[in-house]
Amino acid sequence: MKLTKTLMATSCLTLTATLAFADGHMADEMTIVSWGGAYSASQQAAYHDPYAEMTGVNIINDESSAEAVAKLRAMNEAGNVTWDVVDVVASDAIRLCDEGLALEIDADEQLANGDDGSTASEDFGDLLVSDCFIPQIVYSTTVGYRTDLVGDTPPTEICAIFDTEAYPGMRSLEKRPIGNLEWALLCDGVAKGDIYDVLETEEGQAQAFAKLDTIKDSVIWWTAGADTPQLLADGEVIMGSTYNGRLFSLIEEQDQPVAMLWDAQVFDLDGWIIPTGLSPEREARALDYVRFATDTQRLADQAKYISYGPARQSSAPLVGQHATLGIDMAQHMPTDPANATNTFLYNYEWWADYRDDLDAKFQAWLSQ
Repeated sequence: MKLTKTLMATSCLTLTATLAFADGHMADEMTIVSWGGAYSASQQAAYHDPYAEMTGVNIINDESSAEAVAKLRAMNEAGNVTWDVVDVVASDAIRLCDEGLALEIDADEQLANGDDGSTASEDFGDLLVSDCFIPQIVYSTTVGYRTDLVGDTPPTEICAIFDTEAYPGMRSLEKRPIGNLEWALLCDGVAKGDIYDVLETEEGQAQAFAKLDTIKDSVIWWTAGADTPQLLADGEVIMGSTYNGRLFSLIEEQDQPVAMLWDAQVFDLDGWIIPTGLSPEREARALDYVRFATDTQRLADQAKYISYGPARQSSAPLVGQHATLGIDMAQHMPTDPANATNTFLYNYEWWADYRDDLDAKFQAWLSQ
């Protein structure tokens, strides 16, 4: 009964928002939440600026996506949702949708068709992993290293992170269990296809933390995507994990002595959700924005500024050169065949189920 009421309420809100949109009653200001740094800059150029110019809406940027789940839970509890559109990873979108904190979207009714004539659901395909998730990019978490600090034998495999003898110095890793636990098991001899089965067990989790123990004193833990690029640029770490687009910016745009390690890059999806609890006017504006920002041309446009693969199939042929550097962007995408010889497919559904528990265990481990 509770689920039925929730679905009815959501349907009513969506209908009300659609009617408000039809009458032209949309909010003239909106807060869009994302990750900051080079990624937010790419969204500003590809989505925000052209949308603001077209509509006159004032867009306020917030860089709190790393805390999106906790903050939206708190806003919902307080009955005061101040965000309009939120950029999240797929597993967080699934959690927010399951908890009724994100609006359900009918892709074919509320998102643009592909420029090739496909419907939105055909164009996004398997990347529509949740009824609330509006895909934007395919990206990867990978590792960058200082080319001037690794000697004559630069690393070629992900397990170099754990090899402090061959590559002494500080590393940077994200301050969360995702990615780190998978890499730890992979570098402790667990077969790639068995990682999540092992990680479901207490013994498997203990094994992963034990492997991380071997480098714990040599790690700087980061929380923002811009942290590792800055640490690498400053020479404070010899290698570190971050998103491939941040490393592209560091290497190609800033010309730093850094190279990318594509081995066992962790593929993931990123996209938008619209929080529940918005007024009809704000919801209508949010829906209008995401329809614009995720059409074929806009997703291709973002690839002019950062090396993330657009989520629409129809956008791929439109990916061309970098907006200012004039270099071909396709070869810098995580999906390029030369970069994807050994990828690790992040299981966002698994993490949606286990994230809260492993977050708590990870934080407890860090404090030991």
